[in-house]
Amino acid sequence: MTIIISENGKNAARLEESNFSLEDNLQEYIYNNPDTIPLYTIDKDTRLFIAAREFGTQSGPIDALGFDARGNIYVIETKLFKNPDKRTVVAQALDYGASLWRHSSDIDEFLSRLNTHTLKQFGKSFEEEFDVFFGVEADPEYLSAIKTNLAEGVVKFVVLMDRLDSKLKDLVVFVNQNSKFDIFAVELEYYKHATFEIIIPRIFGTEVKKELAITRQTSSGQRHQWNETEYWQEVNGKLSPALAAALRHFYDWALEKADRIKWGTGVTRGSFNPVFETISPRSFVTFFTDGTIQVSYAYLPVEEGDVNKRALRDALHKYIPTPGVSDVSDDKIANVWPSFKPEIVEAHSEEILKALKEFIAENGHQ
Repeated sequence: MTIIISENGKNAARLEESNFSLEDNLQEYIYNNPDTIPLYTIDKDTRLFIAAREFGTQSGPIDALGFDARGNIYVIETKLFKNPDKRTVVAQALDYGASLWRHSSDIDEFLSRLNTHTLKQFGKSFEEEFDVFFGVEADPEYLSAIKTNLAEGVVKFVVLMDRLDSKLKDLVVFVNQNSKFDIFAVELEYYKHATFEIIIPRIFGTEVKKELAITRQTSSGQRHQWNETEYWQEVNGKLSPALAAALRHFYDWALEKADRIKWGTGVTRGSFNPVFETISPRSFVTFFTDGTIQVSYAYLPVEEGDVNKRALRDALHKYIPTPGVSDVSDDKIANVWPSFKPEIVEAHSEEILKALKEFIAENGHQ
């Protein structure tokens, strides 16, 4: 393709397509210009925050690791057309996604590694830079969404090249048509004029998911807003009567005491999140449809000595001492989201509720 440029209708010049000479150059360009990946053609509100370049996994470094405002995870792999077997980049991307899912179950360790990258690049922690990048667009529960996506292996893949061949396009369509994965192939047409660079991005693989969304109740891997009816249908249909009754008891308490209830956006698990505005604008406790209760110490406001976080931990430890939940050390409590397992919730729901009641009462919530 040839592009003609001119200034004020004069001095027209013809630009011939150029190319990226090194994969490192392509990788760096995407890292610095994430909007080059046209996810906005799938959803006009989607923007991509690339938090890390060369993010290490058990299978090797991911070229770029990104997130959108809802907490979706993107594994981005770049390759130049001149490489001999272009189709291996799809297998490579999937391998990295599998490694993330298999070895990143510890959200604290995962965020710590992300922080290392963002502190180096932006001088801020992952959360701080995420909030700066997305501002009001950020889903208040994005960290919970990231944790859920990691646990469930819900990852979106982007294969990015300076030029795509027909075999790779066919492979992307085939994988999307026959799996739960979202794989997008992006081709970048690149031109250079003086100090200006012109990029024309094209994305492939989106049509398949749009067609699948028509034929399926929900397109696998797509988050949606849960509601009260869906939540209780899931709970009553899958959990034991005792565990369902325990969740109902928590829900009735939340309806009476919380300022509002926010419904989750999980792919396979629904949740309700009571918000106590005088304590935090975010919910510090989440009740999932599988019976898990997540305690979000990290969502409590930062105060000197993390008073609120420690008060919640101490209240839980008083009534229901649980390794990994109520014994979190002071130096780690600022960035953790531990969970009570369903069997603990079923057996000790009253103790958990007593701790939550004591915490909100001591923090001035009526």
